[in-house]
Amino acid sequence: MTVALRLLARREYSRKELQDKLLHAGFDNLQVHMVLDSLKASGYQDDQRYLEMLTRARLRQGHGPLRLRQDLQRAGVDVKEQDAAVVQSVNWQVQAQAAYRKRFGDTAPEDAREYARRARFLAGRGFLPEQIRRVLADSGKNADDFND
Repeated sequence: MTVALRLLARREYSRKELQDKLLHAGFDNLQVHMVLDSLKASGYQDDQRYLEMLTRARLRQGHGPLRLRQDLQRAGVDVKEQDAAVVQSVNWQVQAQAAYRKRFGDTAPEDAREYARRARFLAGRGFLPEQIRRVLADSGKNADDFND
């Protein structure tokens, strides 16, 4: 229990992450589940709080909804309907625009190659194709201009 509390004192962990760390440290599976249940009942570990923390962190880093969803799945957080409200309350289009401006300023891509490079950047950040098209269209050029 003290090992788990020490870990949680540093940062939030999802239940699965904490379970993996404790099992890796050599604790018994049954003992780990009992400790995790106790921590959840005491309010020390909460996947909803972890979801909110991770959402804020990914927003600060300029990442999109696909990246957030991937990170939540990797952490073993099951996004339920009530939890999805946290993720859906974010204006992802504004996030995509901010990430684009931070990297490229307000300049429009000069040619198809630059358009594709900028689109790949936003896709790598985890933004949806429609969000990417809108950002690039708002930067001064329309995506249809590069269909040769």
